[in-house]
Amino acid sequence: MEIGNRLRQRRQAMGLTLEELASRSELTKGFLSQVERDLTSPSISTLEDILEALGTTLPEFFSRQQEKTRVVFTAPDWFTDEQEGYTIDWVIPNAQKNDMEPILLTLKPGGCYEMNAHEGQEFGYVLQGSAKLELPEQKLTISRGSAFYLEGAASHVLRNTGGSKTVILWVTTPPAF
Repeated sequence: MEIGNRLRQRRQAMGLTLEELASRSELTKGFLSQVERDLTSPSISTLEDILEALGTTLPEFFSRQQEKTRVVFTAPDWFTDEQEGYTIDWVIPNAQKNDMEPILLTLKPGGCYEMNAHEGQEFGYVLQGSAKLELPEQKLTISRGSAFYLEGAASHVLRNTGGSKTVILWVTTPPAF
């Protein structure tokens, strides 16, 4: 089965370059180019990595039938990545295929998360605690009930300087996490 063309079509439909897909899937641009041209075949594990970066799964990718679009997701559906100073919960599985990507960012006391510059915009709403939003030219305090909206053109940092955890609903468009 020729999967390369289907992968290319999905990548292009998402507006991703080969380089962006390579970054998201942690594979090389050259390897992905060969896969898209059906010059090489990825292992199942590698194909799963590519499909995850494209916001889908093996069954969805090979399914001939269109399923109804899922609307509701609960905590068991989430993917969690726990790091030293923070935890990210992807609350919408495979959101990379969407126009926006919402996450729950939990900053531990003293923890911080740096967002690299990217195209697009961001919205955040503080659900619990407080943090410093460090932009290139200013530092702002955000706390429970406050929101922020900014362009992703410059790197910025969210830093928890308090003694309890901070939880932020954070949405980027296009997906950037």
